Amino acid sequence: MSKHERWSALLELLAAEGRLDVEEAATTLEVSAATIRRDLDELAEQQMLVRTRGGAIAHGVSYELPLRYKSSRHASEKQRIAAAAADLVADGDVVGLNGGTTTTEVARALALRASAPGSGGGAGAGGGPGPGGGPVLTVVTNALNIAGELTVRPQIKLVVTGGVARPQTYELVGPLTMGVLNEVVLDVVILGVDGLDPQLGVMAHQEDEASISRLFAERSHRVIVVTDSSKMGKRAFARICGLDRIDVVVTDSAISAEAAGRLTDAGIKVITV
Repeated sequence: MSKHERWSALLELLAAEGRLDVEEAATTLEVSAATIRRDLDELAEQQMLVRTRGGAIAHGVSYELPLRYKSSRHASEKQRIAAAAADLVADGDVVGLNGGTTTTEVARALALRASAPGSGGGAGAGGGPGPGGGPVLTVVTNALNIAGELTVRPQIKLVVTGGVARPQTYELVGPLTMGVLNEVVLDVVILGVDGLDPQLGVMAHQEDEASISRLFAERSHRVIVVTDSSKMGKRAFARICGLDRIDVVVTDSAISAEAAGRLTDAGIKVITV
């Protein structure tokens, strides 16, 4: 197991339990206790955990894994979800994308489709690039990593909000972000979320990110939520919006029949992959 894999595994355990014991972690990862101690010391130097006697604890009550360590979780499910969500976008649409691992996969799926020869797929698509060979899609995002991947795609017109960057998720937040979003109109927004509760709706760990995602939803004609089934029934700190604002949820086939039924009863189309 490489150092990066160990660190990802340790942060996964910390996110699940809120604390780590050196000996228990060493047994779980099948490495020496000395290796775990070195890993925890290095992670503490990066302010990704707090070292304690004999282990480590998470920062704060609601622990949030940095994006680069979340990308390996449910990777195949996220790619299938992303492909299905991209198919719901029509050529010529103005698409909003917030930050997150699943929306990053959506951006990649949209880029591949836009660059494919004879591209013209998507629900209600007219086919091919715009007039004069212009962009197939317009993407509005507050995620720096998504912007970095799409800026080299001439088939996609990219609009990046301003704002203050959050290092954990690469999302831009704050008044500057809101100022740009208040000036645009979106055909569809595809939102990644940290939790989906049948009573409270969809949520994020951070209130500033939740407020931007809420504004994305308000500025869009259609709202699509992309999330793997592990987020179903989960709550996070900050509410984005209620289920009444959501049109479609794209998730994996591990979603329970009860959870899918609740979403359907709320008037949401559920797509499982």
